[in-house]
Amino acid sequence: MDTALERWRRLAPEAELLTPPGRGPFPTVLIFHGCGGVRQHLQDYARAAVAAGWAALLIDSFTPRGWTRTYAKFLICTGLRFRGGRRAGDVLAAVAGARRLPLVDDSRLVLAGWSHGAWGIMDLMAMPLVRRGEAGLADTPDVSLNGVRGAFLAYPYVGVASASRGGRPWPRPLRLLSVVPRRDHLASVRRHMRALASAVAAGSEVSVWSVDGTHAFDEPGLMARIMRYDEALSREALDRFSQFLTSVSPA
Repeated sequence: MDTALERWRRLAPEAELLTPPGRGPFPTVLIFHGCGGVRQHLQDYARAAVAAGWAALLIDSFTPRGWTRTYAKFLICTGLRFRGGRRAGDVLAAVAGARRLPLVDDSRLVLAGWSHGAWGIMDLMAMPLVRRGEAGLADTPDVSLNGVRGAFLAYPYVGVASASRGGRPWPRPLRLLSVVPRRDHLASVRRHMRALASAVAAGSEVSVWSVDGTHAFDEPGLMARIMRYDEALSREALDRFSQFLTSVSPA
């Protein structure tokens, strides 16, 4: 079992840091992809963050492990491997790693996840983080979440095996913006709200954008009935993402 910094050293070669002009340090959003891996739309969100005066750190959980998109489609998107509780270790390790980057203001961090990435964030927030081995890391209690001010959750997976599915209160509050598609084939709006109740019960400030779209509506190229790209909603999602960052902490 690796430590948080050992995990970060494994992830860091494939991570990408985008920064606005200036010397920094900058408030920073950590971006965690869905089960399809890092896709072009996440670069769009990263650029939107930079335009708002934030740095954006994109973390690739798959390439450092040698996992291809096909592998992820059949084993990770189906929930057979690397569920949210394990992905939570990458989230925690990325927080630890970001603190070591001179351009990152570690007192102003936001976690942003799409689908599987949001699952990992929510599972992390549901953990007490007082026991070694939580999230698959040897030194979990030694990694602080101080400075993590909020989370942007785009169509999070909240189904079977999600730690927030039952509505148990999180151990710590967090400011949230959750994007809830009304045509999400993976979860009903009611199930999304039940999962978010875990954050509400902890005293979190929770905002919900209920959108008339499908799961992954902001990913260009998706044309299936259950997952279909919507250009207008995608533009609005980028705007809401930028506004959320600014509301959490002006750059």
